[in-house]
Amino acid sequence: MSSLHPVVREVTERLRERSRESRAAYLAKIAAARGDGTHRQHLSCGNLAHGFAACGTDDKAALRAGRTPNIGIVTAYNDMLSAHQPYERYPELIRHIAREAGATAQVAGGVPAMCDGVTQGRAGMELSLFSRDLIAMATAVALSHDMFDAGLYLGICDKIVPGLLIGALAFGHLPGVFVPSGPMPSGITNEAKSKVRQAYAEGKATREELLEAEAAAYHAPGTCTFYGTANSNQMLMEIMGMHLPGASFVAPDTPLRDALTAEAVRRAAAMSALGEHYLPVGHIIDEKSVINGVIGLHATGGSTNHLLHLVAMARAAGVELRWEDFDALSSVVPLLARVYPNGYADVNQFHEAGGMAFLIDQLLSQGLLHADVNTVNGTGLDGYAQVPVLDALGKLAWQKVSGESGNRGVLRAISEPFRADGGLRLLDGNLGRGVIKVSSVPEDRMVIEAPAIVFNDQDEVRGAFERGELNRDFVAVVRFQGPRANGMPELHKLTPTLAVLQDRGHRIALLTDGRMSGASGRVPAAIHVTPEAEAGGALAKVRNGDLIRLDALNGTVDVLVDAAEFAARPSVTLPDHSHHVGMGRELFGLFRSNAVTADLGAGVL
Repeated sequence: MSSLHPVVREVTERLRERSRESRAAYLAKIAAARGDGTHRQHLSCGNLAHGFAACGTDDKAALRAGRTPNIGIVTAYNDMLSAHQPYERYPELIRHIAREAGATAQVAGGVPAMCDGVTQGRAGMELSLFSRDLIAMATAVALSHDMFDAGLYLGICDKIVPGLLIGALAFGHLPGVFVPSGPMPSGITNEAKSKVRQAYAEGKATREELLEAEAAAYHAPGTCTFYGTANSNQMLMEIMGMHLPGASFVAPDTPLRDALTAEAVRRAAAMSALGEHYLPVGHIIDEKSVINGVIGLHATGGSTNHLLHLVAMARAAGVELRWEDFDALSSVVPLLARVYPNGYADVNQFHEAGGMAFLIDQLLSQGLLHADVNTVNGTGLDGYAQVPVLDALGKLAWQKVSGESGNRGVLRAISEPFRADGGLRLLDGNLGRGVIKVSSVPEDRMVIEAPAIVFNDQDEVRGAFERGELNRDFVAVVRFQGPRANGMPELHKLTPTLAVLQDRGHRIALLTDGRMSGASGRVPAAIHVTPEAEAGGALAKVRNGDLIRLDALNGTVDVLVDAAEFAARPSVTLPDHSHHVGMGRELFGLFRSNAVTADLGAGVL
């Protein structure tokens, strides 16, 4: 382990200074919430009787006595999400292990869990980003009964883990462990799936052929295996100390997965105020763990959604993370992993090559992570350079990870990175501020200068493509896709179309106030542009034919129009958003009207 890298130290110190007042206020709040012990013992007899009325005899007796930990389970289980289907059997397993550990466990509540894979390109996607804040609220509702001494958080996918963590931090005096369920087995290769998608976009494959390919990729219980936001979530929870070491990518419904879940229960009990090693969530998530999360995103080419989510999660702990922090760290953190869409491999291959333990070990070796952090494992981050195994007796143990990657095409040592810097960049210019993921963008596409073609939703892009209007160099400006306009949906319907045009040799790029998640692929995409068009941002002034320059090398995005002329232009408005309206959208009007800007997390919390 090396001494801390000077840039990591500098960025952390700036973050700590910026967060001094907000972090102190947060720590004071959770200290006051802890009060003089577990809250359950202060409930009235009627309150407590309601709380254990449905329990079995032994659990009821333990809860009456109030001397052993009670663990609240907050679950995102539903059996439509493949990633969350394995959670169906977790509550009974958790209750059993809790009893063995001298504790009790109850399902405190469930949170909504929508699948972005199902809602992509549909009106339901307009609810997706704001579901993060709804999940946080639902988590708080689940924990509000003062019945629990610790929490176990069962969630995987895009908005679910960020929402659960924001909710857990609102009750940051409670210890907690995040419990993953693991990825599904590998299906057809991501390259094969992408080829069918592009063929379908060009009219060269049938719907049945496309469905067959998709069903061969998404085919079993477990997390989707590409490295989008769901798997970026798992990486974050491990590198930020909220998972047990090596827990993120162990397959569902296996003895090792069950052993890790059982150990998570035991750790939650031990960390509770009634256990031996009290350690609340609010003391794990701090400036250092947040910086470790940013570094993990850079080193793995993680999802751009975390330019929103990690900012919001940090703020829930009183930590004022900014896009400038991502940008400063990007210059010194090397890319050590190539996982689809940034490479050919999936997360199973990443895990088999050494996975999180190898990644953490390599980053620690050059002082690119804070080792001196709190974790649910009860160690510093050096305890995460280990691989979980079952010993000869079937008991959980950890082994030091190998110093050699098991597959250099997927995961590399820090001495031979895929690239010297991280995959996320901050953009700034006369069109506003945005971000770009460059880890899979070809070197000759890092700078694009081309005329704008302006669209007001992603379906308009598809229509223009089908009419043959896009066979040229251009920058697709897709505006009115921010949180105030329509909830900031992901724009994945654009990916196959734009990839086809790029493969034809056209120099193209995307510029939008919307999102593209972790699957933006090879097309240069300036996303999350703020201020958004709906809030009077400069995108609302762009016209067809304006020359746009997107320079990912220098971090700029500009319209090359006379400054006085551009400033004098009226902003386009869309008073009628009827083309966005879908079932349920009206329920989120309060969110849209109160959402903060993308660089502050694009939510209401």
